[in-house]
Amino acid sequence: MSKSIIAKRNAAVAGRESKNAALPRPVRWVLAGLSLSMLLSSLGTSIANVGLPTLAQAFNASFQAVQWVVLAYLLAITTLIVSAGRLGDILGRRRLLLAGIFLFTAASVLCGLAPTLWLLIAARAAQGLGAAVMMALTMAFVGDAVPKEKTGSAMGLLGTMSAVGTALGPSLGGFLIAGFGWRAIFLVNAPLCILALRLVYRYLPVDRRGPKTGRNRFDHLGTLLLALTLAAYALAMTIHHDDGHGAFGPLNMALLLAAALGTGLFVLAEAKVASPLIRLATFRDPGFGASLAMNVLVSTVMMATLVVGPFYLSRALGLSAALVGLALSMGPVISALSGVLAGRMVDRLGAPFMIVAGLIAMAAGSMALTVLPAMFGIAGYIAAIAVLTPGYQLFQAANNTAVMMGVHPDQRGVISGMLSLSRNLGLITGASVMGAVFALAAAATDITRARPEAVATGMQVTFAVAAILVIVALAMAIGSRARATRLARLAHPEDLS
Repeated sequence: MSKSIIAKRNAAVAGRESKNAALPRPVRWVLAGLSLSMLLSSLGTSIANVGLPTLAQAFNASFQAVQWVVLAYLLAITTLIVSAGRLGDILGRRRLLLAGIFLFTAASVLCGLAPTLWLLIAARAAQGLGAAVMMALTMAFVGDAVPKEKTGSAMGLLGTMSAVGTALGPSLGGFLIAGFGWRAIFLVNAPLCILALRLVYRYLPVDRRGPKTGRNRFDHLGTLLLALTLAAYALAMTIHHDDGHGAFGPLNMALLLAAALGTGLFVLAEAKVASPLIRLATFRDPGFGASLAMNVLVSTVMMATLVVGPFYLSRALGLSAALVGLALSMGPVISALSGVLAGRMVDRLGAPFMIVAGLIAMAAGSMALTVLPAMFGIAGYIAAIAVLTPGYQLFQAANNTAVMMGVHPDQRGVISGMLSLSRNLGLITGASVMGAVFALAAAATDITRARPEAVATGMQVTFAVAAILVIVALAMAIGSRARATRLARLAHPEDLS
């Protein structure tokens, strides 16, 4: 009897192994489609910034008006990313991802052909909606299409694409505008989007229809409240006075209060509906709340490199525009080289350990940015970035893996959306808060005219604050890991004997 059971088990294992042996080729193409979707949506976040002066000239508009080309995209992603994830859980993730890529493609073409500034802004908002779907669902698909033991590698690859897309935007945008005009920064998406559509349509697993229950209803009130709350917060962090200081005025404070009120109303609404947009019980898991909070802090720190780096390199080190561009390109190059390796390390050594390791590297990199550039110039800056960036990639791959591994399949979309949202909120907060810390520490009303020594001081103080933020995240990671170990021991006291 026992021999037949062993034989059956061996047959099942052999069947699974032969099935897995057949997986690599399709999985490779699945990841290619998901990576391209992540790259395009991230590229859209940063590629338009460099074109703002050109757009102001082309449409004879003020800088405040053309800023909405960037804001409309950012607001659409931030306000709708969690709802897009939840909608994917209900309607089917493959179906919605195809619709999101199609919308992104059509909106990109419309942006490139827009005859007026306001039509361009409306098209950018539509493009942002497509990007929200793409960002929310790419990570959710890893659980459906990638073997469990390869989850970390897949997350590392998607993290690489996200970082490369965000960091590549300014240099690629500058090249396209110089060579082909501003319309090219939007039209370049079209052929890449068509390739992403083909890969997703051909290789992603078909949606399985589950039984329709009350838990599958879409939460309209929660969606509206969350969208308004996030819009208020994003606007509070991104709208500045015409003087360009980035100082908070009465409008910013009113928007922050509105966001706080909206958060309270959202929590009340979610507690009462049968099928909430976000299940509040999810936050009873202290590890999940810590993961989101760490994501916000870490993204805030990474945004500081994009905000402060260009000013420091040009004003304090006196580098030419070409050398500044070359130094800034080191970030995406290191991201591309370290992301997949970071994912493999997560698969091998486990997510909790790698979260701590990544944060330690980030803290060391932030501290290095306060010291090395002053001592060794551009070489010191690149050396510090070479420590900070792999640490970030390691943290992202491990944190995303830790969160997504334990998620129920019918919640993968919304949880993936929340992870992407926490990263976005960190980037938005970082641009505002770390920019304000930099300006304050440099004691300059106009940072573009500040003395080199003042800019160097601003850089040192900003990254000292960044190091403190990473250390706070590190304390959260260690505390969360200790709590999880304690709970596991309580749940299985027999393991102690």
